[in-house]
Amino acid sequence: MTSQHDVYHFRDASDGSEWWRSAVIYQIYPRSFADASGDGVGDLRGIASRLPELQDLGVDAIWLSPFMTSPQKDAGYDVADYCDVDPIFGTLADFDALLAQAHARSIRVIVDLVPNHSSDQHLWFRQALESAPGSPERNRYIFRDGTGENGEHPPNNWESIFGGRAWTRIREKDGSPGQWYLHLFDSSQPDFDWSNEEVKAEFRRILRFWLDRGVDGFRVDVAHGLVKDQDFPDYTPNPDSASMGGEETPAPYFEQVGVHEIYRDWRLVLEEYDGDRALCGEAWVSSVDKMALWVRPDEMHQTFNFEYLLAPWEASELRSIIHRSLAAFSAVGAPGTWVLSNHDVIRHATRLSLVEESPQGSGIGPDFPDVPSHSEFLPRAHAATALMLALPGSAYLYQGEELGLDEVHDMPPEVRQDPTWFRTKGHRYGRDGCRVPIPWEAGEPAFGFNATGRSWLPQPERWRSLARDVQQGDERSTLSLYRRLLRLRKQFGMGQGTLEWAAGYPEGVVAFRNGDILVIANISASPVTIPADARVLAASMPLSGHQLEADTAVWLELQGDI
Repeated sequence: MTSQHDVYHFRDASDGSEWWRSAVIYQIYPRSFADASGDGVGDLRGIASRLPELQDLGVDAIWLSPFMTSPQKDAGYDVADYCDVDPIFGTLADFDALLAQAHARSIRVIVDLVPNHSSDQHLWFRQALESAPGSPERNRYIFRDGTGENGEHPPNNWESIFGGRAWTRIREKDGSPGQWYLHLFDSSQPDFDWSNEEVKAEFRRILRFWLDRGVDGFRVDVAHGLVKDQDFPDYTPNPDSASMGGEETPAPYFEQVGVHEIYRDWRLVLEEYDGDRALCGEAWVSSVDKMALWVRPDEMHQTFNFEYLLAPWEASELRSIIHRSLAAFSAVGAPGTWVLSNHDVIRHATRLSLVEESPQGSGIGPDFPDVPSHSEFLPRAHAATALMLALPGSAYLYQGEELGLDEVHDMPPEVRQDPTWFRTKGHRYGRDGCRVPIPWEAGEPAFGFNATGRSWLPQPERWRSLARDVQQGDERSTLSLYRRLLRLRKQFGMGQGTLEWAAGYPEGVVAFRNGDILVIANISASPVTIPADARVLAASMPLSGHQLEADTAVWLELQGDI
């Protein structure tokens, strides 16, 4: 139960000034951001060319989804060489240039690290296939003998996150049926064995490689999944849960306590370097209290708040999650880290207005009922953003949300590329709908994504009116709202602030004070009266006098008690 007296402060033994405590970090999905080469896939030089727009938006850092060498079976999350750039994205020289240009604009750079698994094209896995069972080469991954009379059945019943079983049987060098290897994701993504000291040493080397180049931190993919229950018991997940975990009873391949020793080790590596380098974990865990374990003072610095991301647009649920999150994170001296969209979930502009639920990772398609139009979802999307950016701590934005982009649910089946689509034989649509290249200029080829008009996923014609250049001069546009909120957030120090719940508002309203700013989000169906003597700093949609309509949020400056 929240109380008007609950006040949350964020400090630990440090002075609390580290950049990651209050930063707004913008996620770039490189293949869909900007394409300088014109081949239809975004690249590092394309990202560099758009840094002025990101500086204008007002973000503090960018997070780059994987750009390392990869056969691209899972859009770069299948890494073949962790210390080089895939040619489709450019070169190491291009990365160094991007990093230098970002730093020159006071924009920090976080890179995505994928430690749970590699590509099957990684040198280590190719060596494993050429080596005998029990060899040092094979022991870098999780190989097990099969069950049944001749080992013809997999070691257990685990299923892949992308659908189908999580084990694939190999042929030994002599052509005979051999062992099975674990892949929690696609069969082209074999899982590392993190009980192996050689694996631990290799990732320390990889961390230092990028830290030596000057990166400001790492987003850690599947941060909750590196360690598996060594008994490998059978397990069937709840079909209604998020595909990446978060069940009340954790899967034997998620949330194992051994992961914490890995991140304590990594934290020591980062502390060898100056400049507040940061670790942010993708940890789909069962509660915010568990999530806080990932950000204890000697582990990670941040972890995404997926409970907040997946929350329905309901005031009581949002108040509860915010309250529990701030209590849990402040107890370990960590900031809250808020997020509404990313490359794995339905864009929040669409998701928050869906009538029916779609489990995380499943996506939506043309047969999904009652998908809202732009005019229908925009008020709620704006209000959700205004609420999130008012919360103390750090916030993550996903490319294109500042334009109000919707989930592209209506793309033809023949253009889909997500492994989920193929491994489930079209039963689950997957994540292509949130990964479509974003629009920059309405009148240019591919809406300015490149100069050739090529695009690895088709852009919907309806996005022409959402292009950045169309919104740039419109004070009522989504882009203008984001710019205004980010400017005010920085001006009033809201990321470093405190939260105090405001009393006297209806049940369907989320209201709190962050420093001198009163934030009111009306999630009910009825108008709410706002203080007449307050100065309106920002509103998610135009106001009608002192009435706050449904699906509208406002930031107010006022003096004295709430």
